[in-house]
Amino acid sequence: MDVTELAKVYDPRSVEPQVAAFWEAGGYAHADPDDRPPQRRFTIVIPPPNVTGALHLGHAINNTLQDILVRWKRMRGFNTLWVPGTDHAGIATQAVVERRITAEEGKSRHDLGREGLVSRIWQWKAEYETRIIDQLRRMGCSCDWRRLRFTLDERCARAVRYTFFQFFKNGLIYRGTRLVNWDTQLQTAVADDEVYHQTVQGFMWYMRYPLKQPRGGDPRHIVVATTRPETMLGDTAVAVHPHDPRYRHLVGRTVVLPLMDREIPILADAWADPQKGSGCVKITPAHDPNDYEVGGRHGLPMINVLTPDGRINAHGGRFAGLDRYVARKEVVAALETLGLIEKIEAYETDIGHSDRSKTPIEPYLSEQWFVRMETLAQSAVNAVLEGRVRFFPERYRQTYLDWLSEKRDWCISRQLWWGHRIPIWHCETCTEKELKQVFDHREDICWQPAPDGRGWLICSRDDELSDDDLPGHRLRQDPDVLDTWFSSALWPHSTLGWPQDTPELNYYYPTSVLVTNRDIITLWVARMVMTGLYNMGRVPFAHVYIHCKILDGQG
Repeated sequence: MDVTELAKVYDPRSVEPQVAAFWEAGGYAHADPDDRPPQRRFTIVIPPPNVTGALHLGHAINNTLQDILVRWKRMRGFNTLWVPGTDHAGIATQAVVERRITAEEGKSRHDLGREGLVSRIWQWKAEYETRIIDQLRRMGCSCDWRRLRFTLDERCARAVRYTFFQFFKNGLIYRGTRLVNWDTQLQTAVADDEVYHQTVQGFMWYMRYPLKQPRGGDPRHIVVATTRPETMLGDTAVAVHPHDPRYRHLVGRTVVLPLMDREIPILADAWADPQKGSGCVKITPAHDPNDYEVGGRHGLPMINVLTPDGRINAHGGRFAGLDRYVARKEVVAALETLGLIEKIEAYETDIGHSDRSKTPIEPYLSEQWFVRMETLAQSAVNAVLEGRVRFFPERYRQTYLDWLSEKRDWCISRQLWWGHRIPIWHCETCTEKELKQVFDHREDICWQPAPDGRGWLICSRDDELSDDDLPGHRLRQDPDVLDTWFSSALWPHSTLGWPQDTPELNYYYPTSVLVTNRDIITLWVARMVMTGLYNMGRVPFAHVYIHCKILDGQG
């Protein structure tokens, strides 16, 4: 770099590329294992930016802070590695690409088909990853660019398959039917942490449910209230508080569900608040999280009345095929005709929305894949309580501990096409004897009975399976992909080569510090600690630095 002539006015556009080229040519950010002891090593893995678009100011502050730490340690003689990379960001990237295709071509993902859409997303990834890496380089980030990783690259995919296999083999992954947050536009489950809430002006409808065979002194109707009248099509009970004197004598009796002509029981449950509304609560286990809990306690049927795209299904009787909001009007009109609407009140309510599609979330009973969190979460809790992982500022450790203490099983399946496809093949007709004959010698194959009792679920760690592997039987791969945070949870050790026993993994793991913001303490930080302990037996980093967040005018 020629420093003999200095321009009168500093021009960063001409100077910075020269400086960057000088650093790159000299390999000053390159890092390789050597004989320096663990206390003279410093490792950071970049929080991988999503390939949904260009970087923003939040990335600028995050990477500046990492660069400060990395340069400081490097200048002090530490063997310093900063691993760069990007995240495939499953639901977010698929959503943005689908929106562009619809806007520009008027086509849906179903018009393109799975392979066609995935091919288009890879094109998007190539364009935007290039832009992201260019932005990071222009910011002067002193990463070891030889070690660039992507959460869908071959190395990360191997780590994902290996972890899924180990979880499945050891009984930590199961398939079950649970209530999930459902995005009717993208037609996939979404995580609690990917739902934001908005207060909207709506209505509260008070509906009369006729009491079956009323006796002397009994009311003719039980009045229940709801902000979602269309869900009454799936009601399976009415709950009253066990100590409410108004209704205690009705417990065990039944009401006739209007429009469906179905008898449902009146039961006693503390969920019903005597001070709220009439004191009676309609119970729709398949479409409300609180009702789901009540249904579980009392063994109630769970009737899902929605299709994946938010229409009423066959369980909705004459309303089948209607969009849920159209059905809402139709249900209310039908009840009014029967004289079963007591009153309607204006009502402010908090509605969950998908962070990806910006549309209202529906609680939805769906069959999904889950990770059992009990032991995994406890190990991650212990790591913080014992001081093996420390938060700066310390107050953020409580966010981490509060979330993990709930130990709710993690829904890891997404009804998308972009991402790590679940490595499970369903064989409905084969027997366990046949599975043992074909696969017993293979350490990379395991199986479990299908939860519905029809056949077997076969997990393959290394290879794709086909009908040729079990002659005479049809193998059908699960169509879902994994939650994007599944691969991100492996980032500190997958980027260093795990599950292979690489020199980099032995030398640079565990990493030194994670620099991130508070939004993803639960989504990412906690899960990295869980999987690091499970796969490596050690925490993935000693320190978590939570930096400030840049907000817009609306906060």
